[in-house]
Amino acid sequence: MKAIDIKDAHQEFKRYLSENKHSLSTIVAYGKDIEQLVNFLKELSKNHIQDVTKEDIESFLAKMSKNGYTPKSISRKLNSTRTFYRFLKANEYATDDPSLLVTHPKYQLGAPRILTPTEYRALRDAARNDPRMFAVIELLLQTGIRIGELASLKLSDIQKDKLHIAAIEKHEERIVPLNSRAQEALNKYLEIRPKAVSEHLFITKSGKPFLIRNIRTAVERYFRLAEIKNAKVNDLRHTFVAHHLKHGVSLILISKALGHKKISTTERYLEYIKDRAKENNTFNEL
Repeated sequence: MKAIDIKDAHQEFKRYLSENKHSLSTIVAYGKDIEQLVNFLKELSKNHIQDVTKEDIESFLAKMSKNGYTPKSISRKLNSTRTFYRFLKANEYATDDPSLLVTHPKYQLGAPRILTPTEYRALRDAARNDPRMFAVIELLLQTGIRIGELASLKLSDIQKDKLHIAAIEKHEERIVPLNSRAQEALNKYLEIRPKAVSEHLFITKSGKPFLIRNIRTAVERYFRLAEIKNAKVNDLRHTFVAHHLKHGVSLILISKALGHKKISTTERYLEYIKDRAKENNTFNEL
């Protein structure tokens, strides 16, 4: 086993995430979580990985709880710690993983925010004079893809009535259908898309990729303009799921389109759907 200072291990972990093409948001989130852990361990005078115990990690999570972090956030920090230890073991910096002995805090998932037809029509109207953002919103709403997947789209991923979604992090490659609304919005955007070397579908005026954080900020701006309260970008994905479940689209078909690894992830939406139509295998427009 190789010896390494905890602070150095943290820096190597961040480089590892970057080199393995994790998204910027993942790198920032994991990096911050482990930085908090490292700082806590230094307070305990624990400077080497071998010195860290299960009790140390439990004390760290207890401190996070005392500082106001929710059980869901604390659970995420434990997941970050376990990912950190997988990296340490793979690089022979550790032989044991005390984080596996720590239990996740229990918490209940809140109900997903599902936009009403009036709300998503208002969102469309607010963005109608901005072809790029109109296409972004329409694509998220009509396909249910993740914001990270949208930001990674290349021009070559548009395949007539289908969209190729490349494998990103733990999410597998897949093909999702493109309905006429999504196709029309994309075509209007492509007519005004700046000429650029970048193969990214969505770019800035200077030809650089349209980054996740900027996409999120822009969508949230249109939520405000449309006077839609308490909505976030991922709620467009929730709305896609709810709409198609209500209209009877097969759970398996929706799960595949969303890139869910387990159909149970899709099934949890059923409790929020009333009067579901007879099951079918046809996606329709929102």
